[in-house]
This record gives sequence, structure tokens and C-alpha cells, in this order.
Amino acid sequence: PPPHTHTHKRKKSQATWIWVDYLFTHPGIEGDGNLQSMLVGAMMRKIKSRTWKKQRYFKLQDDCMTIWYKSKKAGNAHSTFSVSEVEAVREGHQSEVLLSIANEFPANRCFTLVFRGRKGNLDLVAESAEEAQSWIRGIRKLIENVENMGEREKLDQWISDWFKKADKDRDGRMNFKEVRDLLKMMNVDMNEHHALRLFTLADKSCSGSLEDDEFVLFYKMLTQREDVLTVFQEFSSDGQTLSHRDLEDFLREEQLEGDNVQQHAMHLIEQYEPSETAKMLNIMTFDGFLMYLSSTEGSIFNPQQRGIYQNMTLPLCHYFISSSHNTYLMEDQLRGQSSVEGYIRALNRGCRCVEVDCWDGPSGEPIVYHGHTFTSKILFKDVVTTVGNYAFKVSEYPVILSIENHCSVEQQRVMARHLSHILGEKLLRKPLDGHASTGLPSPENLKGKILVKAKKIGGLEENIVSDDDDVAEMEEENLHRDSVRGRRKKSKQCLSKELSDCVIYCKSFHFRSFKHSQMHSKFYEVASFTESKARKYLKESGAEFVQHNSRQLTRVYPTGFRTDSSNFHPQEMWNAGCQIVALNFQTAGEGMDLNDGLFSQNGCCGYVLKPSFMRQTKSGFDPETPQKQEDYQPVISGQQLPKVNIKEGSIVDPLVRVEIHGVPMDQAKQETRYIENNGFNPVWQDSLRFTIHTPELALVRFVVEDYDKTSKNDFVGQYTVPLTCMQQGYRHIHLLSRDGTSIPPSSLFVHVRITEV
Repeated sequence: PPPHTHTHKRKKSQATWIWVDYLFTHPGIEGDGNLQSMLVGAMMRKIKSRTWKKQRYFKLQDDCMTIWYKSKKAGNAHSTFSVSEVEAVREGHQSEVLLSIANEFPANRCFTLVFRGRKGNLDLVAESAEEAQSWIRGIRKLIENVENMGEREKLDQWISDWFKKADKDRDGRMNFKEVRDLLKMMNVDMNEHHALRLFTLADKSCSGSLEDDEFVLFYKMLTQREDVLTVFQEFSSDGQTLSHRDLEDFLREEQLEGDNVQQHAMHLIEQYEPSETAKMLNIMTFDGFLMYLSSTEGSIFNPQQRGIYQNMTLPLCHYFISSSHNTYLMEDQLRGQSSVEGYIRALNRGCRCVEVDCWDGPSGEPIVYHGHTFTSKILFKDVVTTVGNYAFKVSEYPVILSIENHCSVEQQRVMARHLSHILGEKLLRKPLDGHASTGLPSPENLKGKILVKAKKIGGLEENIVSDDDDVAEMEEENLHRDSVRGRRKKSKQCLSKELSDCVIYCKSFHFRSFKHSQMHSKFYEVASFTESKARKYLKESGAEFVQHNSRQLTRVYPTGFRTDSSNFHPQEMWNAGCQIVALNFQTAGEGMDLNDGLFSQNGCCGYVLKPSFMRQTKSGFDPETPQKQEDYQPVISGQQLPKVNIKEGSIVDPLVRVEIHGVPMDQAKQETRYIENNGFNPVWQDSLRFTIHTPELALVRFVVEDYDKTSKNDFVGQYTVPLTCMQQGYRHIHLLSRDGTSIPPSSLFVHVRITEV
């Protein structure tokens, strides 16, 4: 709300409502010169290309969450974005666009705002270095504030955002018409009589309009959580609060927490109870209970499995590795833009294997692009520099550079030089213990190292050198990835010894059969299959495939016919123990949801330990015929689902689909009924039940859709979680957008039970 409505009045702390000043005050702003100057605003250049450089006036709004900008000529037209959408600020010439104008504007005036999900960057040039610093520091401070917000503050920020949207005349108060329009925007279908009753109850000043704290009261009445209240009252001895004993009972009986329940109950009261009086009495009010259930501790994902909790000292082949296909592409495979930004985004999402398609370029410099297509081209050395800069920002575990080498011997030598000079110590140049061992090293041993996966002359034991030119001629089935024509062509390729020497533990080799591999393959050889070839082996000899992957790395990538950069279903490849399942990170959808779900555990480090039955070389596990069984049962309600249909006056008709992705016997989907005209607080109370034979490989995906009887349902939000990381009992699921970014406060409230059959 506008500054003149700031309020510091505090209501009595009662069991029923939480009162939060946060909405209308902004701690730390008074003393922060950077934020003060952002509130005043500044003229900066917005840069889209070498030729598109336009002046825009940028200003931080009074809510300290929204950045507003407009051109001089645009009249009243302006654009805004929320600080919560910004992932990072890069200083200097750290984007391709700013690098292209580096001669024109010095680095100390340039900076880039990087947005979450797949939204494009915003490249800016300030009038002075001081002004650039002011905005860089200021935005970083605001991002830090957002990241440190608890669920309660996020919710209050959300209410504040709605207040601003609905307060059309910007007078800091809302009349009944504005409130009615707001309900539509918020996905609430409420009859006018009921809306007016709530409005009148909230209008304590009897002014015919709601001011800031009156609006909060209106919102609280609107969002009474009957689903949570029912649970609360079931465990409350007096119907008003939870005593310490009541809370212990709830944790033991419903949340199935056996260890240190007494201590945990004390921690929850201390952490989430807003009433100081209740804290002193060691009890929890309904508000505190709701705060706990809405927090990360009350979420479906077990917080103990968020950090690195797995053994990281086993051979590389014992881990699933987050992997990207055609990493350089931002769009489709035929005309899309190639960009180093693709590498930055993938690595920042925890990806640990990126692909580089190398071809001969002009002036002796190798280039990266999707060969035989109209995709744009980038320099190999720029890709290597980017990987060197970003490889270990979010995970210290090794990165694999999967090189598709189409270059002449001369340009391969240039590639080898760039790898050595640019990556320096980060590039793994020789086996770890100085001599060829008998198995792959572990992610722990390879921390901070970049490995090259490519063809190699000879093995680790020796380097075969043919003739004086240090070039070896190798016959290979060169599947020209000119996939549109789909022709196979056998060709001979010459390899330079320098590039070959950069390949240590990931030698690309031509796979013949599982039997041949068992007898002849070396542990450091990596087979690559298209999804269709991998599927064929999976169907014909699943157990042998699992065994092969307990000894060696396997890479699976999308078929060349996916020119739209779509993704296959990665789960079936993980079922066979394939480690490097390469997906188009640039394409949102089910494939990437599952990838994000699997790698959301273990510190999002890009490595997830395979189940023990997939790590034994004598394993008889066949994904087609698993044994074990578990029974899994969720019951569901939803809150503040985002609006998906922009049509005037439309309200969401939500349904929830729960999908099990795992071994073929476990693949299953069930849906709730749809709730008509309620995206705000639908309650389904539907119980869905699944039997799961291999829980270690199962991912559970919750999808919310807007039901449409005449056409395909619209996607609203989703969340994917490994079954082994799920907490039981009453839990919130915080939904993600199609891009994988959070959309607070949209959530589902579920009750989960898992029992051994």
C-alpha cells in the first residue's frame, strides 16, 4: 500500500488471528542509502542487442518489492516486475548482450538481472559506476530479504500485492466494488450477500471502505481454514488451544514422529507460535498450528533429506547424475538461439553433465551449435569459460563436459588448448592416484573437477600414438545428427592426441552387446544410447542393463526427431540404472518436473545415490518384475490456486491428479473430482490409494489442473517428490509453476499414509 497508509497499531494477541506489521513497514530501509536512491529512481539504458539500446526510467516502488519502469515517450504505459522473480544480479559484462557492447559502455556501469525459470535476462547500463553499484547492492539486499521470509511473511506479502492490485484509485483503501473485483482476481466465487457481510464485519471504522489492517481482517475471515481447524480441534483438549501434551499426541499419532517428540513440540511452539502469552504457557494457538503446517517442517518433503545426506564416496556409476542435452540451445533444434546462457541456467539448477556440440569455425576457432541446422553459433572458448565460472556455484561435485566432436585435427588441438588454459587446475588431466585403477572414483574424490567425456585414443593404461603427427585414425559409426534426414553414415574421424589426453574417466565407446561389454569393456568407457535404443534394451534385457550400469556409466539422450526440444520420460531410464539421462533443460513439462523432483534431495547437488539393489554387480533386479510392496494413500484440499484462465470473469474448476512414476508395475494415475468455481480454498476430501512395489525408485507427482469439459484441462501447478523423501501425516505441498518456480501461497493440504503390505 502507498506510504501514507503505514500503520504500527498492534491488535491484541488472540488465539484467532495473527496480526503482522510486516505488510506496512520495511525494516532496514531508513538506513540503507542504496534502497533510498532506488526509491527516487534513475534513468538507465535497457539493452536488447548491439543496436537496441533504449533509455528507461527505473524506480523501486514504496512496497520495496516491485520495480517499475517506463520510457519517456510511453505516456502512462509502464512495466513492472517483482523482486521475488529475480534470482541473481550479475555485475559487469556478464551476458552475451553486454559483451557485444563492451567497447561502448565500461563494465562498471553494466549489470544483468537474471530471472527465475525461463524468463529472459534484463541487461542494463547505468549513467555512472556509483549508480550501478547502488542498484546492484540494493537489489541483492532485497533478494536476500525475500529469501529470508518465512511462510507467514510470504503470505502477508501476497496479501499486500493483492491490495495494491485492487486499490485502483491508489487511495490506500478499498470500496466494496474494488473488493468484489478483487475476489474475482483471487479465484473466489462468492455470492454478493456473503461478500458484503464479510466486508461490513471487517469495516470496523464504518467508513464504507477497508484500510490496511481492516483488509487483513477481511482476508483472514475469507481464508478460514476449516480443513486445518478440524484437525486442530480433534487434538485440542479444550477446543481452543493445543497443550504441550496435545501437540505431542498429534506429532506421535498423525505425523508418525517417534524420536524426541517432547523436544520437537517445544521447538514448534517456540518457532511458530505468534502469541507471546501462549509461548509462556507452553501452548499452541490455531494460528501457530497453521504456521507450523505451512512451514518447511510441515511440508511433504522431509527436511532431513534436503541437505547432502547420502554417501558420496562410492564410484560415479552408483549415482544418478543430473544431465542436460543440447545445453547450448535456448529453444528448438532447428532455428533456436545458441547461447552460453543455456550453460549458466543448467549449472545453476544443479546439472552436472552438459553437452557441447563442436564444429570447425572461422579463423581457426571451434564453434558450438546444432550441426546442419539454422541454430545460431557460439565460440567453444566462451562455453569453456562459462562452464569454468559456473561449474561449482551450486554444487562442488564434478561436472562432466560431454563433447560431440565434429572438428578437424587442427581445431581439436585448439579445443584441447582452451580446455587446459581456461580451466587450469579444474580440468582432470590424469587418473587420481597417478595410475589406472580398477574402478571409477567417487563424486567426493572428484570435488571441484571437470571431466571431459569424448572419444579417446587407446585406454587409460597407455596412449596409442599413430605416426609422427600424434593423430590416430578411428573408425566410428558417425551418426550424423542431421536427424531431420535421419541418414546413417559410417565415417572415419581423426583424433588429436592433445584432445584425447583430456579424456580420463569418460571415454566414449561403441556399444555392441551386454555380453560383449561384460567381457571386454573397461570401467571408464561410457556408452551413449538414443531413448529408443535404450528402451529396446530395457524391454529385451532389463536385468542385464541394470548390471551393466552397476559397473559403467551410460548416457541416454532424446531421439533426433524431437526437433521441438521436447523430452522423453526419464523415469524408465532411471529404472534401468542409467546415470546420465540427458534432458532438454530449456523445455518445461513432465520430463523436467521429474528431473527436478529426483534431484531436489541430497542438497540439490546433482548426484543421487542409486538404491543398493542397483549397485550390486550380481544384482538380479529387473524393473519389469519387482517384488516389494507398499501401500500409499493421500487425502487432499487446496489453497489459493493461481488463476490460469485470463478470460474475464472465469474462475478455476480445480482437480488434483496424483501420478506415481516408477517401475512399470508402479506407474499409476488417479484424479480427484473437480470442484466448480473455487480456486481459492477447494476441499476434495478424496482418498486416493496406490500400491508401490519399488518405493526406492518411485516419484510422486501432484498436478493441479483447471477442468474443462470441452477441451484439454489447463495446467495450474505441480510438485514432484521422491517417495522416500515424503513425510507422513498432515502436510502442505507448495506448488510450482510450469517453469519450476514457486507460486506462493498456492498449496495443497494432504494427509499421507504409507504402510508395508
